Amino acid sequence: MAFDGFFIHSLLNSIKPILIGARLSKIYQPFDQDLVLTFRKERKNQQLLISANAQYPRLYLTKQTISNPDKAPTFVMVLRKYLEGSVLQSIDQVDVDRIINFQFSNRNELGDQVQLVLSVELMGRHSNVILYDRNSGYIIDLLKRINPDENRARILLPKAKYELPPLNPGINGFKLDQEEFLQLAKANEPLDLVKKMNGFDRDDRSELLGYLEDDYSYSSFTTFIEQFNKNRAFVLVTPNNKRKIFPYLPYHLELKKESTDSDLNHALEEFYLHQANQDWVKQKSAQIERLVKNEQNKLTKKVVKLNKQLEQANNSEGFRIRGEILNANLAQVKSGMTKIDLPNYYDNNRPIEIKLDAALSPARNGQKYFTKYKKMRDSIKHVKRQIEIANENLQYFDSIQTAIDNAEPEDIDQITDELINQGYLKRPQKQKRKKKLTEHNLNKFRLSSGKTVLVGKNNYQNDWLTLKKANKTDWWFHVKNIPGSHVILQDAEPSNADILETAEIAAYFSKAQGSAHVQVDYVQDKRVKKPNGAKPGFVIYTGQNSVEVTPESKRVLTKRIN
Repeated sequence: MAFDGFFIHSLLNSIKPILIGARLSKIYQPFDQDLVLTFRKERKNQQLLISANAQYPRLYLTKQTISNPDKAPTFVMVLRKYLEGSVLQSIDQVDVDRIINFQFSNRNELGDQVQLVLSVELMGRHSNVILYDRNSGYIIDLLKRINPDENRARILLPKAKYELPPLNPGINGFKLDQEEFLQLAKANEPLDLVKKMNGFDRDDRSELLGYLEDDYSYSSFTTFIEQFNKNRAFVLVTPNNKRKIFPYLPYHLELKKESTDSDLNHALEEFYLHQANQDWVKQKSAQIERLVKNEQNKLTKKVVKLNKQLEQANNSEGFRIRGEILNANLAQVKSGMTKIDLPNYYDNNRPIEIKLDAALSPARNGQKYFTKYKKMRDSIKHVKRQIEIANENLQYFDSIQTAIDNAEPEDIDQITDELINQGYLKRPQKQKRKKKLTEHNLNKFRLSSGKTVLVGKNNYQNDWLTLKKANKTDWWFHVKNIPGSHVILQDAEPSNADILETAEIAAYFSKAQGSAHVQVDYVQDKRVKKPNGAKPGFVIYTGQNSVEVTPESKRVLTKRIN
């Protein structure tokens, strides 16, 4: 279900006791549409993620580590000026609409008490975060500044008077008493009554309709409504394998239950974790993905061109034959001729057409064919080497793209740094301090036997894991001839089951992730070497064995332990 009004009501019941009375200690904007507010209460920090993402606007408390950008956007600077150090007095929802007001109390530069509101509007593509003064009602600043031409319903600019967006009229189910319900029930069929309710999305309306069709009574109505006052969550799957989260267990929808959680906020964070990571990685990697695609296109065209050159060079015998025949028949060639047909003694004296340069003598024309022949024969070795280099570079950029596909948001900085060091991106004037690689950067898995598997997520991590972190007796895994992560099984004598499970992890973290039959090589780490001058992530190995596996997402990810 979407972040509708009743879902927000349920969520606020979960987070209000944790946040109200807390002091806002830190504010940052890790991505264009996302804010992180860190609150301090009872010696504990609580991170509130607020996202105005048009596809899935949301808010919840998160324990995820989200990097703080070096340069703060203007809106964050304004929030820090007005809200840092302030106390959160209350969290209020506007009726059962998708608007949440965070009421803050703070002191201005003169020491006077000021009341500020951070209004979070979770309304699809119109989602926004707006800071305004509660007493004057004037907007101080907002996440998305909207031109009056784009929104004629209200002005969304600093110094404008804050107004609520146009809201749908409807009945608030939490305020509907028995007498009002009976009057409505007398005048309306269940479907008509459900249509008049406010704060529900399509799934909620369908579920409520199911309750009322089973029993059209106030008791049945309140049974459904009261479920939104309980702090719990259910994740269900549609017949098309689309996941949905509810604060109640629906009985009238065609959904299959996947999981249950006693904490709605915790379930919500888990539910959005994959989607959010994908979105954040996409935002953060936009520049390097453009670079990778451009380089791949250029290299692909270069390989096609070089292969044509190689084909021509391999067929250069025709130039030598024409040169020989021309030299053998110079007497028949007259100055000023542009072509001549002569008997080809390599082909039973059948006529062969030989093109001529009218400006050159017959002998010089013959020499021209021999020069072209020699040049093309001499180029074969060079062209083959150029094809080899181009294919190596293509493979390298494939490995970069695979790293992006498997990346967490914090991994993009390492991939960017690698491309800078390889000369594909300009080095910024202000250099970020490099973070030391540790085991914490890697993906970590626990096999059924209890053994640990470590997975690199980009070329820098792959090199560090294979060449520095791993013991020489550990076992190294990698998909055969396809870009993918370096995977280390921390054990000297793995069982067949350990090998299969680790190989499946290696296949999952590779370009062959969606394939049915993936060949994975495995060998002890001591047999893996890095050639001098090789690009990051490139190694060679000998004495390997291979196993064929089919990577299955759920089976792999349930083994993850970090």
